[in-house]
Amino acid sequence: MKYSIIVPVFNRPDEVDELLESLLHQEETDFEVIIVEDGSQIPCKAVCEKYSDKLRLQYFNKPNSGPGQSRNYGAERAQGDFLLILDSDVVLPRQYLSAISTELKHQPTDAFGGPDCAHESFTDTQKAISYSMTSFLTTGGIRGGKKKLDKFYPRSFNMGIRRDVYTELGGFSKMRFGEDIDFSIRIFKAGKRCRLFPEAWVWHKRRTDFRKFFRQVYNSGIARINLYKKYPSSLKLVHLLPMVFTLGVGGLLLLCIIGAILGNVWFTFVPLAMLAAYYLLNSLYSLTYFRNPKANLLSGIAAYVQLLGYGCGFLEAWWKRCVRKQDEFSAFEKTFYK
Repeated sequence: MKYSIIVPVFNRPDEVDELLESLLHQEETDFEVIIVEDGSQIPCKAVCEKYSDKLRLQYFNKPNSGPGQSRNYGAERAQGDFLLILDSDVVLPRQYLSAISTELKHQPTDAFGGPDCAHESFTDTQKAISYSMTSFLTTGGIRGGKKKLDKFYPRSFNMGIRRDVYTELGGFSKMRFGEDIDFSIRIFKAGKRCRLFPEAWVWHKRRTDFRKFFRQVYNSGIARINLYKKYPSSLKLVHLLPMVFTLGVGGLLLLCIIGAILGNVWFTFVPLAMLAAYYLLNSLYSLTYFRNPKANLLSGIAAYVQLLGYGCGFLEAWWKRCVRKQDEFSAFEKTFYK
């Protein structure tokens, strides 16, 4: 068998239904699907049973241990030459597996990944979040499908790896957030080949509201510092930008308050104008992604949520890990599975 598609699931039966439906229509058919229910209160077993006679599908239900360990659980039971790691909230275009096969035939590799984008059926908020996570203006970068000059680090929403390499590296760590970057770093440290497959893209729903989105990127900021403590060379200049942005926004708001207290119109107006300009810039730039007035307006908000959430998580983790010298488990018990 060529591919084993491994999907950890936590309380998302409706999304699993959409993912499995998209797998029914793949041009490439040499694959199996392994759904690992990670201690869900709302299981997707009934959904999987609906597809059991249409797909080579295995369903497992296990106690909650986090997405990384659930992927490892599925990998231990996989038969494919390549393991494809997907999030449960993605939907695949018909040519997804064919695009992977084409790339592998053209230039074999040990590991790979692809970009993501928003589907026209997504809610306005989901489109705005997708914009903020893929836009150059918000450091979204590679998720939009553009190649970078340095190494490409696959993310777990759309990642592939040879099964023997996965086993050799021991799979994902017990980190709750950032475990996919940790795995990608270990792939490179082991001297393995890793590439971006631009045409192997997915539709990625991400979070459904800004509160959940803030929490997601906040945890990503925490993960970045944890990764830095583990691999100091992994921290790049681009990873500092959300923190700088967050401090900058805080400084501008402080100037507004001072201006209001002193009755200085310029101290109040100029910072507010700068904050509004960045919002409008993102709202207008999102027109290059989609033309939906509400989604375009929400894109400006999503950009702020992404950068401020990540920046706040980064700053908190820097204070606890780098200044107070706490270890990763005592500093952030909720972001790890023991």
